[in-house]
Amino acid sequence: MSKIQRALVSVSDKTGLVDFVRELHALGVEIISTGGTAKALKEAGVPVIEISEHTGFPEMMDGRVKTLHPKVHGGLLFIRGNPEHEAAAQKHGIKPIDLVVVNLYPFEKTVAKPGVQLHEAIENIDIGGPSMLRSAAKNHASVTVVVDPADYPAVLKDIKEHGGDTCEMFRWKLAVKVFETTSRYDGAIAAHLHAERMKAKGEPATFPATFNLSSPKAQDLRYGENPHQKAALYGDFQKHFQQLHGKELSYNNILDLTAAADLIAEFEDPTVAIIKHTNPCGVGSAPALVDAWNLAYATDKQAPFGGIIAVNRPLDAGIAQAIAEIFSEVIVAPDFPPAALEILQKKKNLRLIRSLQRSLTPSLQLRSVTGGLLVQDRDARLVSAADLKTVTKRHPTQAERHAMLFAWRIVKHVKSNAIVYATADGSTARTLGVGAGQMSRVDSSKIAVWKAGEAGLSLKGSVVASDAFFPFPDGVLAAADAGATAAIQPGGSVRDDEVIAAADGRDMAMVLTGIRHFRH
Repeated sequence: MSKIQRALVSVSDKTGLVDFVRELHALGVEIISTGGTAKALKEAGVPVIEISEHTGFPEMMDGRVKTLHPKVHGGLLFIRGNPEHEAAAQKHGIKPIDLVVVNLYPFEKTVAKPGVQLHEAIENIDIGGPSMLRSAAKNHASVTVVVDPADYPAVLKDIKEHGGDTCEMFRWKLAVKVFETTSRYDGAIAAHLHAERMKAKGEPATFPATFNLSSPKAQDLRYGENPHQKAALYGDFQKHFQQLHGKELSYNNILDLTAAADLIAEFEDPTVAIIKHTNPCGVGSAPALVDAWNLAYATDKQAPFGGIIAVNRPLDAGIAQAIAEIFSEVIVAPDFPPAALEILQKKKNLRLIRSLQRSLTPSLQLRSVTGGLLVQDRDARLVSAADLKTVTKRHPTQAERHAMLFAWRIVKHVKSNAIVYATADGSTARTLGVGAGQMSRVDSSKIAVWKAGEAGLSLKGSVVASDAFFPFPDGVLAAADAGATAAIQPGGSVRDDEVIAAADGRDMAMVLTGIRHFRH
């Protein structure tokens, strides 16, 4: 077995670099390096051969040209043991490079900075790095390529276990990681340049001609929605949520947790939301979190069994004790003080999740369809009191307006057709009944009314929110019959005049938002 004789090291992220390269040198590996990497290694006392000394060609053009050279790529690409390749390498003085340690200019971090200029983004497009990585990865039968500093310990371990070289399967694994990395990198560049081009043309941003998706695996899941389905989680989920206790999250837990976090982010006042199968079954707001819990739980005391509970304040001992009385799958909160943890950790299977970001950042939503993907912006549109247009003879009271805005935030997160009955009183607001996912809006309303009845809650003086327009007067009349005195809906039906007239006939106040919130 041959040994790694020579390594080329050129990195932007220098995490763990000096210790790693120092160990390579101790193993007898000759180190070739470039620019700032070479400087850092020399300052740490690690012997280094400058790239210009290796190639016989100076670095130039602000470092844009330094590794794009036959002595670099020839040393990476020639097939060991191939007589013609060996002869060409010997004839042209090309020494083998057996190990490449490269990570790329931080393009994604650069363009994520507020106000970044195009020239700065372009200067952070790495050319030599991806070229070396791809050359080495193509020839992984002979060359070890390392793109992730997290792999340094494993590389050293493998070298030591295999007599100075890495094993083929390990090199193959590292090569796959390289192509995953360069694919994601190129996709990020293409997306940013497309957006900048649209901006330069003075046109609104559009989706690019090619949609690039590259996301690292976060973890394998036990199964998908059902035990016979395989599943995995990809992306940076751990940057948004931190698990403090309980069993591993399941596929369905993650869906419900995401829905709960999306909903609770809509509220500034202390609020509790209970989610089941991605639908809210109860939401309450109150100055004290435990009171918000009582309001939310009172909406429906059956559906929360095995559900997800989300709060937008640190979860204190009072609400922890109340929640502990029912069976829940997941609780998500900005924090869990020690007293609350002590209460909840007695339930060994209960997942406790700390949310690491208070508000949602608008992003893309993806859905797989036959033959492709559907891609859309997240429905991040908020509606304020100033956006509401009163269309009935009677204007809503202050309490009705408060309740309507509260219900509107919730109905946005209920599967269509969606109906939410709610009420507000001073500093508190609560759901009274939720109807979700029915083929008819009237059916959703009937379910919401029935759920309120089952919970022993009166709808007298309530408001009703509909995620889309009422196509006929019957939906408004049904709400009035149930006790609602005000309605909030998008409007836009060809029968709006009839719907408004029906509301006037029952002395209801009705406001239009001008925006719908379908959720399929």
